[in-house]
Amino acid sequence: MSDVFDIMEATVAGIHGAMRRCELTCAELVEEYVRRIEAYDRTGPALKSVILVNPEAPREAAGHDRTMAGGGPTGTLHGIPVLLKDNVETAGMTTTSGSLSLRNYVPDSDAFIVKRLKAAGALILAKANLHEFAIWGESVSSVLGQSLNPYDLSRTPGGSSGGTGAGVAANFAAVGIGTDTINSIRSPSSACSCVGIRPTLGLVSRSGISPYSLDQDTAGPICRTVADAAIVLDAIAGFDPDDPATAWSVGNMPASYASCLRTDGLEGKRIGVLRSLFGDGPEHEEVNLAMKCCLDEMKEAGAEVIDVDQPFDANHVVSEVSVHLHTLRDDLEGYLDGLGAKTAYRTLEELADSGEVHPGIVDNLRRAASLGRDGDEYRRRTIRRLVLRTRIVKLMADLLLDALVYPHQKRLVVPVGEPQTERNGALASAAGFPAITLPGGFSRPTGDAPVGVPIGIEFMGRPWSEGNLISIAYAFEQRTLFRRTPPFVPPLPRRGPFEL
Repeated sequence: MSDVFDIMEATVAGIHGAMRRCELTCAELVEEYVRRIEAYDRTGPALKSVILVNPEAPREAAGHDRTMAGGGPTGTLHGIPVLLKDNVETAGMTTTSGSLSLRNYVPDSDAFIVKRLKAAGALILAKANLHEFAIWGESVSSVLGQSLNPYDLSRTPGGSSGGTGAGVAANFAAVGIGTDTINSIRSPSSACSCVGIRPTLGLVSRSGISPYSLDQDTAGPICRTVADAAIVLDAIAGFDPDDPATAWSVGNMPASYASCLRTDGLEGKRIGVLRSLFGDGPEHEEVNLAMKCCLDEMKEAGAEVIDVDQPFDANHVVSEVSVHLHTLRDDLEGYLDGLGAKTAYRTLEELADSGEVHPGIVDNLRRAASLGRDGDEYRRRTIRRLVLRTRIVKLMADLLLDALVYPHQKRLVVPVGEPQTERNGALASAAGFPAITLPGGFSRPTGDAPVGVPIGIEFMGRPWSEGNLISIAYAFEQRTLFRRTPPFVPPLPRRGPFEL
């Protein structure tokens, strides 16, 4: 690897440029990411973000290098190492969903989105930790334990895709994939100064992914830049015959999401500020201050920022509108049943009694076991979801809004051992609408957080408006450049010419 190339904060475009200039090979890139994982994920700060490194990654990287030498890249993600949440199936690698109950499960085939990533030239570098079965937001599992935030080791990285968020933030891979049922892509993106996209329900396939709620589940990118997130979304979006919901994507996608990257993407846009999703206590001060700076930057970039006085309440959405617990039994038990002899468990009750799940999810498993789509409460919530969808789009139509904006989390991401509270992502997930979270600043530095704790800003739009959201987010990102490298995972010393 040339001394010119710096792996820290490397982007897809930067990696490809270095490869074309013969400053970097895919094999060298994989080696350097694995070095970082070995140095920082089990030792040093011990982030516990990575469950498994792909043992075939060096061999696959060598194949990518031969392809490059023989005529150039095979796709938009050629040779790009991906950190994949471990509820996404990978042929030949365990897919545990963070649970000891599935520690020996090796799928026979890749999930649809993994096939799409590989078709674009990517390689799966590693599988990331998650909150077990993606059931909550602290990113703790029976397989690996608690993942830590690389900006403040006393805090969680958000969740449930916290291993992906922490690992991507720590430069353990070029890009990452998470899943999102309520907050789970955007929470770690907010907490780890990353960019996360929750797509419109139906844009990205869920086949081959352990489900929480097929009414609300989706997969999406977690990256360090908006541009990389757009490139990854291009690779994974689109129709999958095995996921009927993706039929809605046909005719609703631009030619390329990467083509929506515009530095003037805020100019002339009308952005509605959902003031009801801000806090008003002392614990909210740091986030509110950061958001004020964000809104000022939008105005200076030519956006019209409009305060919206509508009583949206994310906690109410979770407790009274979201159907996640009412679908978990049907969807997860259906998935387990499909695994056949590869798992000893078929029901939520069996999992709860197994001793092979983290104690923190047992109550939710037992509660969900008594619920289902056949209940009156599920039907009531389904109607409330439709009402919420209409309420949001009517608000945007009445005020001629291009997007809505709010802090992803009203307060800083919580310390380890506390429940993840005051997140606002449920509004988009219960409605099935797209949202993008990206760096919105940092709290004041402390001894535990030398550069501060990341604060995420979230934009939400109408269904199928990912291109518009990417344009807005890219303009905001390029104007502010808030992201910083985590302090606890610095660059490693370069290897000498005779080191193996």
